[in-house]
Amino acid sequence: MTAISPARPLTIVLISVHGLVRGKNLELGRDADTGGQVKYVVEFARALGERDDVEKVILLTRRVVDKRVSSDYAEPVEQLSDRTSIVRIECGEATYLRKELLWDTLESFADNAYDYLKTMLRAPDILHGHYADAGYVGARLSHRLGIPLVFTGHSLGRNKRNQLLASGVNRLEIEATYNISRRIEAEETSLSVAQRIVTSTQQEIEHQYGLYDFYQPELMRVIPPGIDLVHFFPPRENQGNDLISNELKRFLKFPRKPMILAVARPDPKKNFVSLITAFGQSPELQDAANLVLVAGNRDDIHEMEDVTQTALSDILAAIDRFDLYGKVAYPKHHKSHDVPVLLRLAAASRGVFVNPALTEPFGLTLIEAAASGLPIVATEDGGPSDIIKNCQNGLLVNPLDTKAMADALLDVLQNKRQWRRFSLSGIERVAQHYSWQSHVEKYLDIVRPLAEKSVPIVRMEPARRTGIYRDRAVFTSLDLNLIGDPESLAKLLQILRTNRKLLIFGIATGRRLKNALVALRHHQIPMPDVLITGQGCEIHYSPGLTKDIAWRRHIEHLWNPQSVRDLLHEVSGLTPQPNSDQSDFQLSYYIDTNIISVQEVRQILLRNETVANVVHSFGQFLDVLPVRASKGLALRWCAEQLDFPLENTLVSGVTSADADMLIGNTLGTVVESRHRDELSKLVGSENVFFSNASYAAGIVEAMNYYSFPQMKDQVDETIVTVH
Repeated sequence: MTAISPARPLTIVLISVHGLVRGKNLELGRDADTGGQVKYVVEFARALGERDDVEKVILLTRRVVDKRVSSDYAEPVEQLSDRTSIVRIECGEATYLRKELLWDTLESFADNAYDYLKTMLRAPDILHGHYADAGYVGARLSHRLGIPLVFTGHSLGRNKRNQLLASGVNRLEIEATYNISRRIEAEETSLSVAQRIVTSTQQEIEHQYGLYDFYQPELMRVIPPGIDLVHFFPPRENQGNDLISNELKRFLKFPRKPMILAVARPDPKKNFVSLITAFGQSPELQDAANLVLVAGNRDDIHEMEDVTQTALSDILAAIDRFDLYGKVAYPKHHKSHDVPVLLRLAAASRGVFVNPALTEPFGLTLIEAAASGLPIVATEDGGPSDIIKNCQNGLLVNPLDTKAMADALLDVLQNKRQWRRFSLSGIERVAQHYSWQSHVEKYLDIVRPLAEKSVPIVRMEPARRTGIYRDRAVFTSLDLNLIGDPESLAKLLQILRTNRKLLIFGIATGRRLKNALVALRHHQIPMPDVLITGQGCEIHYSPGLTKDIAWRRHIEHLWNPQSVRDLLHEVSGLTPQPNSDQSDFQLSYYIDTNIISVQEVRQILLRNETVANVVHSFGQFLDVLPVRASKGLALRWCAEQLDFPLENTLVSGVTSADADMLIGNTLGTVVESRHRDELSKLVGSENVFFSNASYAAGIVEAMNYYSFPQMKDQVDETIVTVH
């Protein structure tokens, strides 16, 4: 096997081990392993093979001999074109196995792949591993053959683990079922060997890869995925005669109005309620357009999962609250092939596509809308900013500002010249930035210098952590703690960034989620790893604000909110806070302690056999929560889920609502504030430090006081935060 002249066309070997891979009739959705990644690598291989500067593309995957699946997957070689082929490699047991069971067979796959590659007349120029298993195989082959490795993670184990924990799967079960530690180690191995890492967005680099020991941003390149322009294109004549169009007409009094279209799965993070609120509060917007919400498929909402059920119920309640019947369409069912049709219908109506998500890692539907000639209004958080920068076809908005959202939608709808400019720019620039042709062009620009060895590679030698997971944490309240002094906050956040591979950063606040996000955005505080809101009633994890559903089920125990409302309805000294500050698990009041004490409120509930947790804070706020909910209990739940010891957890607070976080085995800190007297009972408690400094400076002072594990030197210079 001989090396080639750099001037000759490239030979590229793609590796995608798991799933059922073939060139035609892809069985997408058959199982968790045969989905978007399989579709991507097959289409990517085809697109590479169409290039004149690519001589050969080989897609290595696992050979499967199993009566339960098609015999296609047993064929050793499948030609996709003259230049492109799928080559199936023996990999231990021949039957079809889910990817989590393949780890012990990957050495066999690597050896057999090596033997196959040695039979080639000339060596490949590039190896490209897709996902952790193929990255590991690619690393082994790269070492043996001396060929540059490129790696694409597709999804990463550290993030996956957090998602599983949030869904209620315990740590031992995650290890037993998903072999997550081996996956993370394989990802570290891949990152340590790869000369380039290809991602879809800059956010993915910072918020996901940034947690790995072998995080090397200088080796990472963003190449947005290509989309199929065969299915997504501008409207033609006779739009509006499709079944989905007729389905929408059932809902709308004036169906010929421009369409504000939103398409997403039913999830609170997608923020459809804020979109409905923006629409409902703007008579001008209601006059200008109809709102069309495509939120998954539903039959009986009460039979759906908790998160989906909550999201859909909130959507329907918001429509009802603003009496938007005849102005909003929300079809129960749609098929995947309806989405391109909906986009063309919206474009033909001179409408707008909107993505109001709280955070959006990429935003594929925005690209599909652009290809359809439909201008967009999208969240400013995440990938959409890159898309609008590239396509120049819409506006970014703060997803928490409903007035700004309504104004942006009206701006696009009413300015006809701007609408046409956005429409034409989207069509043109999608082909330039997001077609398969542009995707491959950018890819080859990145890998060609590696093949030609025209770029020096400087590899890092990082100190590996002693364990796979972060084993220490900083949790802090928000108001009068993090918020209050911008200078000390900046120092604290820098410390946390410096130590992001060692530390889990958490915020615990009495604010509701959206209110907390507004505060974080206003004070430029990055999204923490853990966000506890509603005095401990909700837990969300980064990246992506994944909600801990298991915690929600846990705190439902003995909770009877209607009983609490009835008992406290006419109690003198208690005034309910606005509806925006209430939730299913947090009943919030203003309390006048000159009229009634907190203890008297507790006694009213106890005398009536109503079990609840009563929390008083900042002198005037009183929250009634489920008995299993509090900041301290939520913190301890997170410690169990994420496996960090309380003894390695520095916690800071300023009010009595923080008390149960500060006591026990944590490293407690009471930060100087005007509400400090609420925590005076903790004076003299073991492991509770009272700082002299206020706000974030008090947290930095506590780090020095506790010589916070392996951080003393960094703290003395300037200190911490996340992502």
